[in-house]
Amino acid sequence: MDMNTIEEVVATADPAAWRPGDAWLAGGTVLFSYGSTTLRRLLDLTAAGWPAIEVDRGGIELAATCTIAELYALPDRPGLPRNWAAMELVRLCCDSFVASFKIWNASTVGGNICTALPAGPMTSLCAALDGTATVLEPGGRSRQVPVADLVVGDARTSLAPGELLRSIHLPAAALNSRAAFRRLSLSNLGRSGVLLIGRLTHDGGLVLTVTASTKRPVQVRFAGAAKDTRSAAGPGAAELRRALDDAIPAELYHDDIHGLPQWRRDMTYRLAEEIRAELLGTPSHAASERP
Repeated sequence: MDMNTIEEVVATADPAAWRPGDAWLAGGTVLFSYGSTTLRRLLDLTAAGWPAIEVDRGGIELAATCTIAELYALPDRPGLPRNWAAMELVRLCCDSFVASFKIWNASTVGGNICTALPAGPMTSLCAALDGTATVLEPGGRSRQVPVADLVVGDARTSLAPGELLRSIHLPAAALNSRAAFRRLSLSNLGRSGVLLIGRLTHDGGLVLTVTASTKRPVQVRFAGAAKDTRSAAGPGAAELRRALDDAIPAELYHDDIHGLPQWRRDMTYRLAEEIRAELLGTPSHAASERP
């Protein structure tokens, strides 16, 4: 889409340069798709020179400008720790874009998160792996915020005007965990209507991250007491269901052409129970425990 209100494109990654009427430009796949009647300048991040992906023993640092194609290639990088079992989530979430290679080569991790669509798979991935976002402020300072808290609603984030998402850190502790992934849409190539990711913690507890079915990411956490994740001692089916009831009020379920709230709610319970049974190795009794 042409953006005929744009008067200038400025190559900068300095939040101090931001002024009303500006928008940060990374891949631009959503920005140019939706267009705007109010923007006057685009602040182009592509010349910032940020390394797309940095890996060390502490985890993975993803630049906001890292493309989906670059992220998809990450699991093949030589030297990645073998015990990072949750790396399998990377390609599952990339595939959830259901997009062409042209989009993958332009769309960015940071852009997908900041667009804050409920079905944003980079939000799903980074929130589920306890990702922490580094945000640059116009005054020259920076702050850290969990990705799960960065997205606060449908197309809404906690970013203040002029703030810039610099990077997302995925900690080794989360990468070194067994995970389970579930996704549903109303059609084979449709936008995600429900996307849940569960993973085991070091003490055998369970972290469940709900996205796509809700307007913002929702996490429920259960502490474990096991010495290793092979004998996890997480919640039963009824406890999990009660936790979801408490964490997700009816109005938080998303409502659009990709799924009605009631369907999203029912599928959230269904997929959550599948994940619980898979990760904890216990039979699913959700059907018999429903009121």
